[in-house]
Amino acid sequence: MEHVQINTIDSAKLDALLSRVVEDLSAGYGGVMVSLGNRLGLYKAMSEAGPLTSHELAHRAGCAERYVREWLNSQVAGGYLAYHAISGTYEITPEQALVLANDDSPVFIPNAWAVPASMWADEDKAVEAFRTGNGVPWGDHNGRLYCGVAAFYRNAYKASLVCEWLPALDGVVEKLKVGAFVADIGCGHGHSTALMAQAFPASTFRGFDAHRDSVIEAQKVATMTGVSKHVTFAETRADNYPGTGYDLICFFDCLHDMGDPVAAAAHAAKAIAPDGTVMLVEPFANDRVEDNISPVARMYYAASTTICCAHAIADGGRMVLGAQAGEARLAGVFRKAGFTRFRRAMTTPFNLILEARL
Repeated sequence: MEHVQINTIDSAKLDALLSRVVEDLSAGYGGVMVSLGNRLGLYKAMSEAGPLTSHELAHRAGCAERYVREWLNSQVAGGYLAYHAISGTYEITPEQALVLANDDSPVFIPNAWAVPASMWADEDKAVEAFRTGNGVPWGDHNGRLYCGVAAFYRNAYKASLVCEWLPALDGVVEKLKVGAFVADIGCGHGHSTALMAQAFPASTFRGFDAHRDSVIEAQKVATMTGVSKHVTFAETRADNYPGTGYDLICFFDCLHDMGDPVAAAAHAAKAIAPDGTVMLVEPFANDRVEDNISPVARMYYAASTTICCAHAIADGGRMVLGAQAGEARLAGVFRKAGFTRFRRAMTTPFNLILEARL
């Protein structure tokens, strides 16, 4: 292979690319620091405490001061904490606390770092999958994946599901208030199911997931949130779960992970009530690659490479949508399954909220 001639290199473009790469590398290092700060309670110890020295924070959090001091400086360097040079103290602003310290906040981010941690841990599996074309089932991933995904989505759902997404669907909230029959497909740890059940106690909810450990965790979540009387969970696939006459069937960020999404949609067509609704929540994506150039799209494509596509291939791989399928391809899935109405109910920077009816 011929060597690239040095006079063909645009130094400005090279410098810009190197700057971007270093920023990304720095972000990867920073993610480890964020995770440590979360697990050790350092952010929480700073919340509403005002300016603190490293010794004061170490005492509050029960950690060794020399480690805390270096961690604090990493946070200041990344713009995640404020530093007061005159007093040599560190402070978390209200905005920083919302993102880093308040684990009930809709923009709380530290748990999301468990996902790339799991991706690194599973790198050998990804290499093998690339070389063989084989899949990697959801249950074969590093355990941090499940906790990271569940915790990250829990807060987003808590902020938007009941107050924004469900009201965007035609007539669904009214049914839920008086008593609807609901299926949550690919429910994971059951946070979405529990949130709906808490908001609509007159309705009955069934959560289904093919991952046994997630179903066990979902049952615990139902107990902790006090909704066990009208919520049940079961281990089953998306194309053969029991029950018919569902007023609402939900797919929260899971259809694109399935090896045969058309079969899942077709089963929903059989299980749904004649005037029922399918609520499809998928990662935000435009329909064309050239329109998906952004930090969010990059994140979704990366996760899709090693997690979403890998599971869909392991699950038969009849149609591997990926996490950036886009509205047009998703609409095509439901048309093939027999649905005649499909519309975008709303969007967020992270999600498409779509509605399908027979």
